[in-house]
Amino acid sequence: MWQQTQCFLLIVSVIITGSLSASWNMVVSPEVTVSRGEDAVLSCSFTHPQQQSYSGTIAVKWEGSPSNSILFFSCSVRNESMEVLSCSVLGLKYFLVGNPRQGNLSLLIREVQLSDDGEYTCKVQLDGWRDYREKKIQLHVTAEPQILSLSVVETPRDPNNTTRRLQCEVEGNPLPKLIWLSASRKPIVNQVQLSQTSLYRLTSSVPYSEEEVLTCWVGSELGEAERTYPPSNTVKTPLIVQGLITVLLLLLISAGVIVYCCRNRRAGANPDPVYENVGTMNDRLQRSSSPAGGDVELQVAHYLRSV
Repeated sequence: MWQQTQCFLLIVSVIITGSLSASWNMVVSPEVTVSRGEDAVLSCSFTHPQQQSYSGTIAVKWEGSPSNSILFFSCSVRNESMEVLSCSVLGLKYFLVGNPRQGNLSLLIREVQLSDDGEYTCKVQLDGWRDYREKKIQLHVTAEPQILSLSVVETPRDPNNTTRRLQCEVEGNPLPKLIWLSASRKPIVNQVQLSQTSLYRLTSSVPYSEEEVLTCWVGSELGEAERTYPPSNTVKTPLIVQGLITVLLLLLISAGVIVYCCRNRRAGANPDPVYENVGTMNDRLQRSSSPAGGDVELQVAHYLRSV
């Protein structure tokens, strides 16, 4: 009799569980695409057989990036209460924007980065129920091409010799294309080394010698970027300094010429007093009455007496 009762209860349990399980429903946005730096909303909602009458706890869980299928966000709330959500959150980056009592489990991710790109799982479980629901969402984070660094690196070939190469590190999603350009904007193809250092980063290098001007160019469907080595401001600095020195020299020369001209004008306008007195004396000698005979010495003596 007891065995028959157990069998009957098991059948009822299977029927009930099966009917309840069949009425569960979860809807998500399978793919969400946002640009780096923007906020992303992963939409997720559910319904269950006792949506209105259920009084137990609703447990919400999010798994996936950046922890790769490890739980990073969880919230719980009693369906019949007005209590505030009790959440365990990794930092201030994640927020539940939906109301689980209304079947909304949507998650907000603030200012997404390339590291947030990946697959996420939305889970919900009711208190005391063995059954639960979960669905996956793919988050795509796009990023315009960006040059992270451009510098000269030295690689030792042997104890007495090193190789100088210009190295460029870039980032973007989708992964951009990288091209080296010469000073004449012609692509460089010889001895180019290229490697993918991560899902979204490339590193490339080319041989480099002093006074060369090379450009690292990257591009994708989202845009392009480029950087030149050495930087344009360092190339122009010697020319600017030389120009300033030339201008200063010209100003000094001009100032010297102006001073010289001013002194000459002063000299012409105001003759030396000695020469002026001599001229006056000669004029007076000519005009004054001089002794007869016109002896010069007598004339001078006569002039001195008259003064």
